[in-house]
Amino acid sequence: MRLEANAFQPRRDQRKAINRWNKFILGPEYIRKAARLCPRSREEKRHRKCNFDLQSAVHEAEYSNVKRPIDPVTERPLEPAHKFEVNIEGDSVSQAKFDLFVKYQTTVHKEDVSRWKTKDFEGFLCSGIKRTPNPITRSNASEKKLGSWHQCYRLDGKLIAVAVLDLVPSGVSSVYIFYDPDYEQWEFGKLSAMREIAFAQENNYAYYYMGFYIHSCVKMRYKGNFRPQYILDPESYDWDPLDGELSKKLDTQPYVSMSRERAPQDARPFPNIDPDVDETELSLFDINMPGVLTLEEVKALDLDHWYLLYHGSFVQMDDLVGWDRMPMDSPQSVKGIVAELAAVLGPKIVKDSAVVLFD
Repeated sequence: MRLEANAFQPRRDQRKAINRWNKFILGPEYIRKAARLCPRSREEKRHRKCNFDLQSAVHEAEYSNVKRPIDPVTERPLEPAHKFEVNIEGDSVSQAKFDLFVKYQTTVHKEDVSRWKTKDFEGFLCSGIKRTPNPITRSNASEKKLGSWHQCYRLDGKLIAVAVLDLVPSGVSSVYIFYDPDYEQWEFGKLSAMREIAFAQENNYAYYYMGFYIHSCVKMRYKGNFRPQYILDPESYDWDPLDGELSKKLDTQPYVSMSRERAPQDARPFPNIDPDVDETELSLFDINMPGVLTLEEVKALDLDHWYLLYHGSFVQMDDLVGWDRMPMDSPQSVKGIVAELAAVLGPKIVKDSAVVLFD
């Protein structure tokens, strides 16, 4: 699923979720006293009533943004009911993250506590890659983080939610969200998605990716409420709007390709697959997969100087022994694997990324 970040228009229930959370964080006493000590002008009140600013709303209750005027009664700064903090950090493992993850999995997904060990959690949601202080790429004179990150939510110093994000040049990709089930009533699925869309807007990422979408899964239906939402066509790799037409087809069909629906009836052949051919011996370039680079296009890329992360150090591909002799169209060779990866990712990501092949 993909959403154009700057085109996002929050629905009433989504705006309500943010406003409810902000009121919970600030508390009725703070809201009442702050209205008296820091009154808004009539024009400000009218603007807030008629306009919803997503970026302002998601940051409003963060402790660093909360106004703390001096209370004349106590002669101390006015404090909100809770201290709410959000930061983005490397996707490293910690005991607090692991404990929160296990509590979420066992409570929300009803998994047995023995299912998860620290190493399982680390392999699932933590890359363990050491980061430079500012891993960035330059695009249109702007700076962007790249890679896998954890956006951590803390309430009164306690970790209550972690959003796992992949940041790529084109957008913010939501990988997973786990939170303390004690706060389930606050709809963290909605809250985290809107914060991540705001993050994309603020940092000049064009798109917000919400991951996979299974129409028959009730727990995933909320994703379709973030609009304008687009679904990747499984055959043409075009992006189709998740509008009434596509949604209705998904209500009655387990598999839908809008490109196939739009094609003339006699132009809808399914690919022929020889059952006697071992698919593991086929290269990606042999099966003419739509949406990926051809072998000739990959040969034009500078794969020799693509970085490989190996045992904590970066080396270039042409530093590998025998790299020059490896066939690019063989899925059994390292160069073949790297070439297929480049074909799927495209030249822009190849230019601004590194490869991890070996544990």
